[in-house]
Amino acid sequence: MNAALLRVVDDDQVQLDRFRAGDRKAFDELVRRHQRAIFLLGLRYLGNVEDARDLGQRAFVQAYQQLGAFRGDARFRTWIYRIASNLALDALRKRSRDTRLELALDTPQELGRVRDQLAELEENARLRAAVAALPPKQRLVVELRIFDDLSFREVGDIVDSSEAAAKVNFHHALKRLRVLLGPQNEEGEGR
Repeated sequence: MNAALLRVVDDDQVQLDRFRAGDRKAFDELVRRHQRAIFLLGLRYLGNVEDARDLGQRAFVQAYQQLGAFRGDARFRTWIYRIASNLALDALRKRSRDTRLELALDTPQELGRVRDQLAELEENARLRAAVAALPPKQRLVVELRIFDDLSFREVGDIVDSSEAAAKVNFHHALKRLRVLLGPQNEEGEGR
Protein backbone atom coordinates (compact mmCIF):
# COMPACT_ATOMS: atom_id res chain seq x y z
CA MET A 1 0.00 0.00 0.00
CA ASN A 2 1.42 3.42 -0.87
CA ALA A 3 2.19 6.03 1.76
CA ALA A 4 -0.70 8.36 0.85
CA LEU A 5 -3.22 5.55 1.15
CA LEU A 6 -1.72 4.47 4.48
CA ARG A 7 -2.20 8.04 5.77
CA VAL A 8 -5.86 7.98 4.67
CA VAL A 9 -6.41 4.61 6.37
CA ASP A 10 -4.74 5.87 9.55
CA ASP A 11 -6.67 9.15 9.36
CA ASP A 12 -9.91 7.20 8.89
CA GLN A 13 -9.20 5.27 12.06
CA VAL A 14 -8.47 8.52 13.91
CA GLN A 15 -11.80 9.94 12.71
CA LEU A 16 -13.64 6.75 13.73
CA ASP A 17 -12.06 6.92 17.19
CA ARG A 18 -13.05 10.59 17.52
CA PHE A 19 -16.60 9.79 16.44
CA ARG A 20 -16.89 6.96 18.93
CA ALA A 21 -15.65 9.36 21.62
CA GLY A 22 -18.59 11.63 20.86
CA ASP A 23 -17.23 14.02 18.20
CA ARG A 24 -20.02 13.97 15.57
CA LYS A 25 -17.99 16.20 13.22
CA ALA A 26 -15.48 13.38 12.78
CA PHE A 27 -18.04 11.51 10.68
CA ASP A 28 -18.41 14.62 8.47
CA GLU A 29 -14.67 14.32 7.74
CA LEU A 30 -15.11 10.68 6.72
CA VAL A 31 -17.96 11.67 4.40
CA ARG A 32 -15.89 14.47 2.89
CA ARG A 33 -12.96 12.14 2.36
CA HIS A 34 -14.90 9.34 0.64
CA GLN A 35 -17.89 11.10 -0.86
CA ARG A 36 -16.42 11.59 -4.35
CA ALA A 37 -15.35 7.96 -4.72
CA ILE A 38 -18.76 6.71 -3.61
CA PHE A 39 -20.48 9.17 -5.95
CA LEU A 40 -18.38 7.93 -8.88
CA LEU A 41 -19.17 4.32 -8.01
CA GLY A 42 -22.87 5.18 -8.03
CA LEU A 43 -22.54 7.10 -11.29
CA ARG A 44 -20.87 4.15 -13.01
CA TYR A 45 -23.54 1.77 -11.85
CA LEU A 46 -26.62 3.94 -12.14
CA GLY A 47 -25.54 6.22 -14.99
CA ASN A 48 -27.33 9.22 -13.57
CA VAL A 49 -25.99 12.06 -11.42
CA GLU A 50 -29.12 12.38 -9.31
CA ASP A 51 -29.29 8.63 -8.62
CA ALA A 52 -25.56 8.58 -7.82
CA ARG A 53 -25.96 11.43 -5.32
CA ASP A 54 -28.91 9.65 -3.75
CA LEU A 55 -26.92 6.43 -3.52
CA GLY A 56 -24.05 8.28 -1.82
CA GLN A 57 -26.39 9.85 0.71
CA ARG A 58 -28.06 6.53 1.46
CA ALA A 59 -24.68 4.80 1.82
CA PHE A 60 -23.39 7.35 4.33
CA VAL A 61 -26.68 7.42 6.25
CA GLN A 62 -26.57 3.64 6.49
CA ALA A 63 -22.92 3.76 7.58
CA TYR A 64 -23.75 6.39 10.22
CA GLN A 65 -26.62 4.30 11.55
CA GLN A 66 -24.52 1.14 11.67
CA LEU A 67 -21.24 2.66 12.85
CA GLY A 68 -21.82 1.43 16.38
CA ALA A 69 -21.85 -2.15 15.07
CA PHE A 70 -18.77 -1.62 12.86
CA ARG A 71 -16.15 -3.88 14.40
CA GLY A 72 -13.23 -2.57 12.38
CA ASP A 73 -12.41 -5.94 10.80
CA ALA A 74 -12.18 -4.04 7.51
CA ARG A 75 -11.05 -0.50 6.85
CA PHE A 76 -13.75 2.19 6.77
CA ARG A 77 -13.05 2.75 3.08
CA THR A 78 -13.69 -0.91 2.29
CA TRP A 79 -16.80 -0.94 4.45
CA ILE A 80 -18.37 2.15 2.84
CA TYR A 81 -17.60 0.75 -0.64
CA ARG A 82 -19.35 -2.49 0.31
CA ILE A 83 -22.41 -0.60 1.54
CA ALA A 84 -22.52 1.55 -1.61
CA SER A 85 -21.99 -1.36 -4.00
CA ASN A 86 -24.77 -3.35 -2.31
CA LEU A 87 -27.11 -0.36 -2.58
CA ALA A 88 -26.18 0.09 -6.25
CA LEU A 89 -26.85 -3.57 -7.02
CA ASP A 90 -30.20 -3.33 -5.23
CA ALA A 91 -31.11 -0.23 -7.24
CA LEU A 92 -30.21 -1.98 -10.50
CA ARG A 93 -32.41 -4.92 -9.61
CA LYS A 94 -35.35 -2.57 -9.05
CA ARG A 95 -34.72 -0.29 -12.00
CA SER A 96 -36.87 -0.42 -15.06
CA ARG A 97 -35.00 -1.21 -18.26
CA ASP A 98 -37.07 1.23 -20.32
CA THR A 99 -34.90 4.14 -21.46
CA ARG A 100 -35.67 6.57 -24.24
CA LEU A 101 -33.34 8.73 -26.29
CA GLU A 102 -34.73 11.92 -27.80
CA LEU A 103 -32.79 13.84 -30.42
CA ALA A 104 -33.44 17.26 -31.92
CA LEU A 105 -31.99 17.54 -35.41
CA ASP A 106 -32.34 21.12 -36.60
CA THR A 107 -29.38 21.61 -38.98
CA PRO A 108 -27.11 19.45 -41.14
CA GLN A 109 -24.13 20.41 -38.92
CA GLU A 110 -26.04 19.28 -35.87
CA LEU A 111 -26.96 16.06 -37.66
CA GLY A 112 -23.24 15.36 -38.31
CA ARG A 113 -22.37 16.18 -34.70
CA VAL A 114 -25.16 13.93 -33.45
CA ARG A 115 -23.97 11.10 -35.76
CA ASP A 116 -20.47 11.37 -34.27
CA GLN A 117 -21.88 11.43 -30.76
CA LEU A 118 -24.09 8.44 -31.54
CA ALA A 119 -21.10 6.47 -32.86
CA GLU A 120 -19.18 7.22 -29.67
CA LEU A 121 -22.23 6.45 -27.55
CA GLU A 122 -22.71 3.21 -29.43
CA GLU A 123 -19.14 2.11 -28.71
CA ASN A 124 -19.45 3.16 -25.07
CA ALA A 125 -22.83 1.45 -24.83
CA ARG A 126 -21.32 -1.71 -26.30
CA LEU A 127 -18.60 -1.71 -23.62
CA ARG A 128 -21.11 -0.86 -20.87
CA ALA A 129 -23.42 -3.61 -22.12
CA ALA A 130 -20.55 -6.10 -22.06
CA VAL A 131 -19.60 -5.10 -18.51
CA ALA A 132 -23.29 -5.17 -17.50
CA ALA A 133 -23.58 -8.68 -18.96
CA LEU A 134 -21.00 -9.94 -16.51
CA PRO A 135 -22.28 -11.75 -13.43
CA PRO A 136 -22.76 -9.17 -10.65
CA LYS A 137 -19.73 -10.20 -8.61
CA GLN A 138 -17.40 -10.20 -11.65
CA ARG A 139 -18.77 -6.82 -12.71
CA LEU A 140 -18.16 -5.36 -9.29
CA VAL A 141 -14.63 -6.78 -9.16
CA VAL A 142 -13.78 -5.30 -12.58
CA GLU A 143 -15.20 -1.90 -11.74
CA LEU A 144 -13.57 -1.66 -8.32
CA ARG A 145 -10.20 -2.79 -9.69
CA ILE A 146 -10.17 -0.67 -12.87
CA PHE A 147 -12.25 2.41 -12.08
CA ASP A 148 -11.40 2.79 -8.40
CA ASP A 149 -7.87 1.40 -8.67
CA LEU A 150 -8.35 -0.71 -5.55
CA SER A 151 -5.98 -3.53 -4.72
CA PHE A 152 -7.20 -7.10 -5.07
CA ARG A 153 -7.10 -7.36 -1.29
CA GLU A 154 -9.44 -4.38 -0.93
CA VAL A 155 -11.67 -5.70 -3.71
CA GLY A 156 -11.82 -9.08 -1.95
CA ASP A 157 -12.83 -7.38 1.29
CA ILE A 158 -15.58 -5.41 -0.45
CA VAL A 159 -17.06 -8.41 -2.29
CA ASP A 160 -16.65 -10.66 0.76
CA SER A 161 -14.07 -13.00 -0.73
CA SER A 162 -10.37 -13.67 -0.49
CA GLU A 163 -7.76 -11.74 -2.42
CA ALA A 164 -7.13 -14.84 -4.56
CA ALA A 165 -10.85 -15.20 -5.32
CA ALA A 166 -10.99 -11.53 -6.36
CA LYS A 167 -8.09 -12.16 -8.78
CA VAL A 168 -9.84 -15.23 -10.19
CA ASN A 169 -13.11 -13.31 -10.62
CA PHE A 170 -11.21 -10.51 -12.37
CA HIS A 171 -9.44 -12.97 -14.69
CA HIS A 172 -12.72 -14.70 -15.61
CA ALA A 173 -14.43 -11.36 -16.14
CA LEU A 174 -11.70 -10.19 -18.54
CA LYS A 175 -11.93 -13.47 -20.46
CA ARG A 176 -15.69 -13.05 -20.75
CA LEU A 177 -15.33 -9.41 -21.86
CA ARG A 178 -12.89 -10.47 -24.60
CA VAL A 179 -15.47 -12.97 -25.85
CA LEU A 180 -18.32 -10.44 -25.63
CA LEU A 181 -16.38 -7.67 -27.36
CA GLY A 182 -14.24 -9.79 -29.69
CA PRO A 183 -16.41 -10.79 -32.66
CA GLN A 184 -17.28 -7.26 -33.81
CA ASN A 185 -13.62 -6.17 -33.63
CA GLU A 186 -12.42 -9.27 -35.45
CA GLU A 187 -14.82 -8.60 -38.33
CA GLY A 188 -13.41 -5.10 -38.71
CA GLU A 189 -16.63 -3.41 -37.67
CA GLY A 190 -15.19 -1.98 -34.46
CA ARG A 191 -13.06 1.11 -34.12
